[in-house]
Amino acid sequence: MDFAYSAKVQDLRERLTAFMEANVYPAEKVFEEQVAQGDRWQPTQIMEDLKAKAKAEGLWNLFLPESELGAGLTNMEYAPLAEIMGRSLIGSEPFNCAAPDTGNMEVLVRYGSEEHKRTWLEPLLRGEIRSAFAMTEPGVASSDATNMEANAVRDGDEWVINGRKWWTSGACDPRCKIMIFMGLTNPDAPRHQQHSMILVPTDAPGVKILRPLPVFGYDDAPHGHAEVLFENVRVPYENVLLGEGRGFEIAQGRLGPGRIHHCMRSIGMAERALELMCKRSVSRTAFGKPLARLGGNIDHIANSRIEINQARLLTLNAAYMMDKAGNKFAQSEIAQIKVVAPNVALQVIDRAIQMHGGAGVSNDFPLAYWYAMQRTLRLADGPDEVHRAAIGKYEIGKYVPKDALRSSR
Repeated sequence: MDFAYSAKVQDLRERLTAFMEANVYPAEKVFEEQVAQGDRWQPTQIMEDLKAKAKAEGLWNLFLPESELGAGLTNMEYAPLAEIMGRSLIGSEPFNCAAPDTGNMEVLVRYGSEEHKRTWLEPLLRGEIRSAFAMTEPGVASSDATNMEANAVRDGDEWVINGRKWWTSGACDPRCKIMIFMGLTNPDAPRHQQHSMILVPTDAPGVKILRPLPVFGYDDAPHGHAEVLFENVRVPYENVLLGEGRGFEIAQGRLGPGRIHHCMRSIGMAERALELMCKRSVSRTAFGKPLARLGGNIDHIANSRIEINQARLLTLNAAYMMDKAGNKFAQSEIAQIKVVAPNVALQVIDRAIQMHGGAGVSNDFPLAYWYAMQRTLRLADGPDEVHRAAIGKYEIGKYVPKDALRSSR
C-alpha cells in the first residue's frame, strides 16, 4: 500500500490549506455572529461568499470518487483533503463537500434516473440547494435499521408515505429542497428487501418539519437536525431509487463513503485540538512552570500524536480497500475506523479541554462544541456496538461456516 500523495493531491492539499488559512478560519467568528443575528435558520452571507470564492478557485465538489462530476479523486486521494476541511466546523460546506449532501449526491450519481439527476443532482452539484437523508426513527431502536416502521404504500402511479423520522440532518435549512426517505414498502419480503429509498421534495404536502433537535445544547443552525413528520405524503412512483426493496443495497453503497468521510474530518479536528493543546501548554504557566512541564501533560501530548497517526493510517487503509476491493469487501475496515476515529478525536479533545481549564468548556474556544460533535459520531451512521459486532463477526467468520454464524444470532 502506497499512501504517498500524488502530485495532483499534493497540489490540492496546498491550495486547500491556503484557502482555509486565508478564508475559512477567519470566517468562523463571523459565521457565529451572522447565525446569531435575527432568524438563526437563514443561510449566512459569509458562507455564500466562501462558496463563491472556493468555486472560483476550482476547489469544488472534491468528494465524488472517480467521477467526471467532481475532482476525479479516489477515496484514498480524497482522505487528506477531507482531513483539512474537518479542522473547522464550517470547513466542508464552502467546497460543496458537506454531509449529508455528499452522500446524497453519490446516491443520485449511482442510482438516480436521468430525470432525478436533472431535477436534484445538478442543482446540488452547483451548490444552489441542499438535501437531507431521512432514515432514523424515534419510535424504534434504529441501531437495527430493519426496525424502521415509516412506510410507503403504492397507490397507482404514486407512493403514499407516512411516518416520523428524526436526526434528519439539514432538513431545518430553508435551502433543503429534497430528502431521501427510507421506508418500509414490503413487510412480507426477506428482511433486507423490505425497505426502499424514495425521493421526497421538502415542500410536498404532508411533510412537516416539527422541530430542530439540539446536540448537547447546540442547535447547529442553520443546518440543524430535524424531527420530520410525513402524513399521507404523495410522490410519483418513479421517485423510488434503483427499485422497490433495494434500500439496504443503496444504504451499503452510501454509508461506506459517508462513514469514512466523517472519520477523515474527525482526524482533522483532532489535529487542530492537538495544536491548541500544544500552544496552551507552552503559553500558560502554573506553579512556576509552563503547563507542558506539569504532571503528565507532555505524555498527553505524545499520546495524542501517536493516536492521531494510528487513526490516520487506519483511515487510509480503509480508503485503500474501498478503492481496490469495493465498499462491500471493505466493510470490516470501514467499521474499524468508524469506531476508532471519533474515539481518538474525543480523547484528544478531552485532553485539550483539560489543558485549557475553565476556558476549555466555554465558547471562547471551539473545544466544547467539537467534543459534542465527536460524541455524536459514536452514534451517527451506526453506534460503536454495531460496528464492533460487524468486525467481530467478520473475524469469527474466518474460522466457522457462515451458516453456523447466522444460526447463532
